[in-house]
Amino acid sequence: MKKIFWDNPYQSTLQTKILYLQGQEFVPEETIAYSFSGGQESDKAWVDGVEILGSRMEGPLIFYHLPENHSFLVNQKVTMTIDWPRRYRLMRLHFAAELILELITRKYCLLKIGAHISELKARIDFQSEQNISVIFEELLKAYSTIIYSDAPIEKGFTDVQNQRRFWKIDGFAEVPCGGTHVRSTAEV
Repeated sequence: MKKIFWDNPYQSTLQTKILYLQGQEFVPEETIAYSFSGGQESDKAWVDGVEILGSRMEGPLIFYHLPENHSFLVNQKVTMTIDWPRRYRLMRLHFAAELILELITRKYCLLKIGAHISELKARIDFQSEQNISVIFEELLKAYSTIIYSDAPIEKGFTDVQNQRRFWKIDGFAEVPCGGTHVRSTAEV
């Protein structure tokens, strides 16, 4: 399965083919619909106008869940679409959260214990002996410097076979992450 959301996270429509179909689950040949992972919520997506109700990942495959009354067939050509405004908000908040995570773990060595990125807000949870609000001013300054630098964000694989990915800002960091990312820090 080719994950177009990694190659081009800005693509909102895709012509693809159903490779596997069992009951309400299908696997397309290619996909633009991201599935919940690493705290980033799944995309809202449709296949030929039929809403995808959910998804699950198994190895390199994403199995999408359809309503019971669907009429799709194996090898059928279909059009997959995503809710683009939602995807773009997720991409921007996801990168904003990742940037905060990298800044805090580098300078303050705090342990990340959780995360959730939705289309309206992002949250990173840290374990700390004290209230971390004392570092907010310094953190915001470092964050803003990177955001306003309009630095390109490189994305790629560290391990193609196991689908391990990264994002990178030259001179700052290379971070393992399989989510969807914007092209530049200024987009955040």
